[in-house]
Amino acid sequence: MTVTVPFVNGTSYSTLTAFSKDSFQEAVKFYKNLLALDQRTADDTSALLSNGPISIKLTLKEDAALHADAMKARSHLLDPSISDDWRAKAPTSLVFNTMDITEVMNRFRALILPIQAFPNDINPLLLYTVDPLGNVIGVTATKNAISTKPCVPASLLAEEQQKMKHELASKAVSYTDLSSQFTKTTNAYPSLPTKTNASKADKAIAVMTSGGDAQGMNSNVRAIVRSAIFKGCRAFVVMEGYEGLVRGGPEYIKEVCWEDVRGWSTEGGTNIGTARCLEFRQREGRLLGAQHLIEAGVDALIVCGGDGSLTGADLFRSEWPSLIDELLKTNRISQEQYTRYQHLNICGTVGSIDNDMSTTDATIGAYSALDRICTAVDYVEATANSHSRAFVVEVMGRNCGWLALLAGIATSADYIFIPENPPVPGKWQDGMCEIISQHRSHGKRTSIIIIAEGAIDTELNPIKPEDVHKVLCDRLKLDTRITTLGHVQRGGTAVAYDRILATLQGVEAVNAVLESTADTPSPLIAINENKITRKPLIDSVALTKSVADAIQAKDFEKAMSLRDTEFIEHFDNYMAINNADNGIPKLPADKRLKIAIVNVGAPAGGINSAVYSMATYCMSQGHKPYAIYNGFSGLVRHESVRSLEWKDIIGWQSRGGSEIGTNRVTPEEADIGMVAYYFQKYQFDGLIIVGGFEAFVSLNQLERGRDCYSAFRIPMVLIPATLSNNVPGTEYSLGSDTALNALMQYCDVVKQSAASTRGRVFVVDVQGGNSGYLATTAALAVGAQASYVPEEGISLPQLSQDIKMLGESFKEAKGRGRFGKIILKSTNASKALSAKQLADVISAEADGAFDAKVAIPGHVQQGGLPSPIDRTRATRLAVRAVSFIESRQDVMKASRAADEEFDVDDKDVFETAAVLGVKGSHVVFTPIRQVYDNETDTDKRMPKIIHWQKTRDIADHLVGRKKVNVK
Repeated sequence: MTVTVPFVNGTSYSTLTAFSKDSFQEAVKFYKNLLALDQRTADDTSALLSNGPISIKLTLKEDAALHADAMKARSHLLDPSISDDWRAKAPTSLVFNTMDITEVMNRFRALILPIQAFPNDINPLLLYTVDPLGNVIGVTATKNAISTKPCVPASLLAEEQQKMKHELASKAVSYTDLSSQFTKTTNAYPSLPTKTNASKADKAIAVMTSGGDAQGMNSNVRAIVRSAIFKGCRAFVVMEGYEGLVRGGPEYIKEVCWEDVRGWSTEGGTNIGTARCLEFRQREGRLLGAQHLIEAGVDALIVCGGDGSLTGADLFRSEWPSLIDELLKTNRISQEQYTRYQHLNICGTVGSIDNDMSTTDATIGAYSALDRICTAVDYVEATANSHSRAFVVEVMGRNCGWLALLAGIATSADYIFIPENPPVPGKWQDGMCEIISQHRSHGKRTSIIIIAEGAIDTELNPIKPEDVHKVLCDRLKLDTRITTLGHVQRGGTAVAYDRILATLQGVEAVNAVLESTADTPSPLIAINENKITRKPLIDSVALTKSVADAIQAKDFEKAMSLRDTEFIEHFDNYMAINNADNGIPKLPADKRLKIAIVNVGAPAGGINSAVYSMATYCMSQGHKPYAIYNGFSGLVRHESVRSLEWKDIIGWQSRGGSEIGTNRVTPEEADIGMVAYYFQKYQFDGLIIVGGFEAFVSLNQLERGRDCYSAFRIPMVLIPATLSNNVPGTEYSLGSDTALNALMQYCDVVKQSAASTRGRVFVVDVQGGNSGYLATTAALAVGAQASYVPEEGISLPQLSQDIKMLGESFKEAKGRGRFGKIILKSTNASKALSAKQLADVISAEADGAFDAKVAIPGHVQQGGLPSPIDRTRATRLAVRAVSFIESRQDVMKASRAADEEFDVDDKDVFETAAVLGVKGSHVVFTPIRQVYDNETDTDKRMPKIIHWQKTRDIADHLVGRKKVNVK
């Protein structure tokens, strides 16, 4: 098996000895399959396996006694009755490095190998197995998990290999060539890869947008075009959707270059146009499309659109063999063209504001449309409050109520109408009026009703805003207004999430078409939680259409079940928190709890949303919610504990900052004994901490204090909330999306100023402490020319290269809009260079070709109102946190009862103090002890694994930034 990018690297050269022919052959097969190594040389007694950075030499020395000893040692390691750590039992081990340990885990499992994972199977840092010779083999996702020596640059590998030729790599020796993980680039601008693969060099990839437009489509097109060029392919755009395919010619199927898509991320709509095409629905239209693609030399097509557009794309591919047969028979293409374009690879990325595609959590444009809705509702609620009015807000969503549902959660709407859960005719009026009357009687001055444009009752009769308006006016005598948002929801530029989602999906789409074969089903690029995934396009489309079919068949239970699990979870959450004040608890009296919530750390968007959702969900369940005001210092100094009442938290869901106050003081700093005293006084049954790294440390202190203080023997959960997104145990923190949007909007404005001045670069100072997450993701969202982060620092060679690239970029720029340049610098990226000093250096080294100014957004980055993502995720995480506390009560009650026998190290006990986070495609609870001890760099206040590193590489690649390996 030949690989161009090493599957693993690390230990440079090792010689292993087998003592029997069978074990020798098994070992050769083992290392070839496990590590994807090439067999360079081989004879009866030796074999050299290598992928470039690492080499393994296997030798055969037949000796029955030594073979027996080796097999005995191997059997001892694999004895299922002994659960010892293999690292403690083996005198030596081979250790390799990888950028994707999940892929390694999957390979281990596919080969049915014994595995030991550390610290756990869900998010391992280290994986171990045993080879056929009895050696322990390790793979780590850290840069160097075992050695204290620095990484060895590629240029020194050969020298190091010579030193190691006669050594068996041990636990103390492990080298990593990080340069092997980056695409090799030339010195030309932009920094493109050398064309080494002839077939890829000739590959032509086209992208088109089809159906309704959606914010983020331009980001998707930009990413596809530049990724295709970056990988040595020709890039094309198809203008005006399928209509462009049918019309054909260079006017509609255009080859584009790197500079053609500069700045597209900041623009709304789709610059290559979109249209619905009746001709393409007919075979003759698809025949013309095939002919025009072949004439243009295109052999792969990426379609960004909704389910109708993607259905057409998959049909196009399935018909392709018959289409080109017909084109050849009618002499519309040559035999050479027929042979060259036997197969058409197609991939789909979903652009739709309705978020109606099954198998993906989000579609491109959906969160931008939701942002427009929430902004509009926030505005109308202000005037509604002034006049004590009701507003009926109609939003888009023909067969999907996602926009209405999420907007209902994000704005605390009183009532929503969605097609998946239609009311009974003649009864929805009573239900709506009852809830609104109830809310009004408890002191609420506003009433917001959100209705999807596809809202129906169970008899499929449409429910219109006018119908709702009439009921509110006639029955409740409310001063009611109707607001129909219409195409405003499609307008404006994309929010940060959609820019990043569209970009990452565009990059993955190019990878997918390059890896596809004639037998590969057309893929759909999806996202599940925080992970970009590939799904079969035709299955996703069929599942999506089945929802509409179920609705038409009046099988609404099936329609709801066919939505993704996150949709169902959001719906259940909305129903629970919206009925919080009805006075009918869901749980019996003996199951009701006292649950406290406290904010620790700096303010972050979504904190108030988490408090509001926790409190209202507790009320609906029958629990008593308490707020600890002003953190642990407020508790110790002022006994600042207050029960939360429904009328007191009206409007908190959409407020920024922290209504209950927050600071960075941990329990030990405040006086952990007094914290325990007040916990005991109020008899808390559970605790939810919302905050950043200080909150993370606080949870660890409380969990460790259980041995001395029985008051802490309750379930405790941390909901990470910090713009830095530096809390270990999660890839997402509340507030990071709000901060990212605030920074993105700031950069867009500054970039416009730079474009107006021409010849100017702005160096933007970015918050985030020792975390480069905010700078990295913002760089991807705004197309920054470079970003400097604490994880990498600022080296003079890299800075010199970036200044050179900026000069070349200004030379290539054409048109005023392409002169604006942005560089992002994390405040802690360099101790020597502040943002101002960095701008001065750039100006001095530019030698008059351009100049640099500094821009410092400061606390603007904390954001104003929380973004819809932070609001809705806060609700989701808060409800899960309460459910976690409910489910762990029996364990902790038993531990409190047996005070003298309490075992703080009992697995069931320490798992009741956990970090609630998103890891890949899962939402997980990870015990704080496990995360703190194994996954945390406490000195840097950072997780050991930097989960956004791949995003960083993509951001650099898409602006043509050349990375310099510093020796």
